[in-house]
Amino acid sequence: MKPALIFDVKRYAINDGPGIRVTIFFKGCPLSCRWCHNPESISPDVQKLYTASKCIGATECIKVCDQNALTLTKDGIVTDPDRCNLCGACADACPTRAIEMSGKPESIEDLLKIIKNERLLFDTSGGGVTFSGGEPLMHHKFLIALLDACGAEGIHRTVDTTGYASPDILLAVASRTDHFLYDIKLMDSKKHKEYTGVANEKILSNLKLLAATGASINIRIPLISGVNADDDNIHKTAEFILSLAGDKKQVNLLPHHNIAQKKYEKLGKTVDLSGMSEPTSQEQDHVLSLFASYGIPAIIGG
Repeated sequence: MKPALIFDVKRYAINDGPGIRVTIFFKGCPLSCRWCHNPESISPDVQKLYTASKCIGATECIKVCDQNALTLTKDGIVTDPDRCNLCGACADACPTRAIEMSGKPESIEDLLKIIKNERLLFDTSGGGVTFSGGEPLMHHKFLIALLDACGAEGIHRTVDTTGYASPDILLAVASRTDHFLYDIKLMDSKKHKEYTGVANEKILSNLKLLAATGASINIRIPLISGVNADDDNIHKTAEFILSLAGDKKQVNLLPHHNIAQKKYEKLGKTVDLSGMSEPTSQEQDHVLSLFASYGIPAIIGG
């Protein structure tokens, strides 16, 4: 099977499902959330990141580039995107890692080896592997094969998803998954599209479908003042969660914080965070109390 692009592997993860886990981050996402903390996860292609503050003006990167795509200027290294073939030779040669590549092809065998190396931690902590992104369901054939391989090894499997996929893909993945981390961002579809690039009908209907299978689900909500932390949205979110089949779902609130600004700069992009802010501790407590009034267990983080 063709390898999948992975942009990160996080070992000793404690907030991506039960126990201590390995989290595999797939590259590519059908959503483009304005607040995304991992902007390098959105594109399904290999990308180059450049940190000007790390650049010492060495020219090793220029010397190894057989496309003549790099130039040293007063502002640092500049890459000509029309010449660059994203081979990564410049990143390998850079002595300070001012140049980095995001997205590495990995085979099922390679990833399974990484996962199995952590078996001792899984066994002692009740952990396992989490597949995140980006959006892992974009790579459903690869993901399903990897889920099957982990299942054959008795490894606990969690999928962290936006839910934006066809119902058939979601159900095929669900039959091989022990636990889901499922995002709900906004209840108003028009506002959801404004902030994420897609409407939310498919996401919400898929969550209803998934809950009806009896799947184990934690609901994750990125909590952002000015976007979705208002009472109206929280009440509608709670009412929707109560409508889901099965036991009441655990809600994990993930307060927004502006940690991705530097990543956008590395990608040579700008980000518009106007109207968004980190919710205060009082706002977070208020949202927790609203969920509690519906009898829905909610915590900050996780």
